[in-house]
Amino acid sequence: MAELVAKSPCDGLLPLTLGGVTASEADLGTLTMVLPYRGRQKALSQALQTAHGMAFPAPNRATGKAGARGLWFGREGALLAGPDPDPALAEHAALSDQSDAWAAVRLEGAGAEDVLARLVPVDLRAAVFKRGHTLRSQVAHMSGSVTRVGERAFLILVFRSMAATLVHDLKTAMEAVAARG
Repeated sequence: MAELVAKSPCDGLLPLTLGGVTASEADLGTLTMVLPYRGRQKALSQALQTAHGMAFPAPNRATGKAGARGLWFGREGALLAGPDPDPALAEHAALSDQSDAWAAVRLEGAGAEDVLARLVPVDLRAAVFKRGHTLRSQVAHMSGSVTRVGERAFLILVFRSMAATLVHDLKTAMEAVAARG
């Protein structure tokens, strides 16, 4: 009988450091899509605050912190990253486990913005895209999510099946930025 071994999406692909920029796989814990029932967003936000110490994120924003973060994830939806969702949330929202669906990469370093400028068609400079800002956008040719989690650090999520493609595209952009410097 075959023995199955669980592997992370970027297993064997990361970490990668080039030109002062590092890409590493991020373990976000449990990932839960949270979709509030009609008219329940305020009650859901209060329940999230009570259970997990964060409000429901406004569009293009993230709430919470590493280990328990809420990411705006599209129209009226958020991704709860970190803790298992408190059962009380189910009274206010549909909950869907997404833990195996996403690859999460942390990109950080002095040239991280320059690397992402080659892949994301949005201005991610710190003056415009501050800590706690998040967006759904194309990352190269993939649909993804980008969140600024530090002064020079970003969290990138793409579908798990695109993990190797993301790493390849990041490496190519990191090499190009490093060659400039």
